[in-house]
Amino acid sequence: MKSDKSSYKKDLHNLQVELVKLQRHIIKYNHRILVILEGRDASGKDGAIKRITAHLSPRETRVVALGKPTERETRAWYFQRYVSHLPLEAEMVFFNRSWYNRAGVEKVMQYCTEEDYVNFMNTVNDFEDLLIRSGLNLLKYYLDISRDEQKRRLADRKKDPLKQWKISPVDQIAVKRWDAYSEARNEMLERTSSKSSPWVIVKADNKRAARLNLIRDILSRIDCPEKNEHLCRPDHKIVFTYNHSLLKNGRLAP
Repeated sequence: MKSDKSSYKKDLHNLQVELVKLQRHIIKYNHRILVILEGRDASGKDGAIKRITAHLSPRETRVVALGKPTERETRAWYFQRYVSHLPLEAEMVFFNRSWYNRAGVEKVMQYCTEEDYVNFMNTVNDFEDLLIRSGLNLLKYYLDISRDEQKRRLADRKKDPLKQWKISPVDQIAVKRWDAYSEARNEMLERTSSKSSPWVIVKADNKRAARLNLIRDILSRIDCPEKNEHLCRPDHKIVFTYNHSLLKNGRLAP
């Protein structure tokens, strides 16, 4: 077990060095990078983002985790509250949940109307295409965990005083509505994974493997002459681009 942890720390350190190289390249050439992380409650989004950003410049790195919209924001164009958080030149921005809240939590919990949901699903691909054509580099990741692993992690939150800030009334509902979340996930992936903006699935039951391979995949998808290509090769059993066959072949958590 110690050797596994030691190996993980070494691999993580090496990948964090590669991320620093990547950021230097992004700053030098004024790239705009947006990384979206979606997934069920307790899928590991917070932990993954923490490891990715640990040694990056805080001036050119931002993490966006928006809370409940204000009354004013509910009256605005849905995407409007997100637009102000998009990366500027030389920035990397990580969305810990994103506009896809509407396709997941809001849909399942009925926080939005059916009309709102349909309108979102009919317009989000065009919105993302507009961002991409403007020069933004958009990466979308869905962290996929099993039902048993979610239950275990949610129970662990109650025991660990350092994780209790994550506890919310939605936790137990998330477990009870597992099937509804699966249905919403499948619809989201199927309809919003496009050639220009594909969803990338990360098998996340093993947190360490998920973090390492998520970083490798990010590094592999952004050109940077300085990076070590050998270190930037993800395990495609853990990280893979979404395609329709995943709805039937068992690689997504049912």
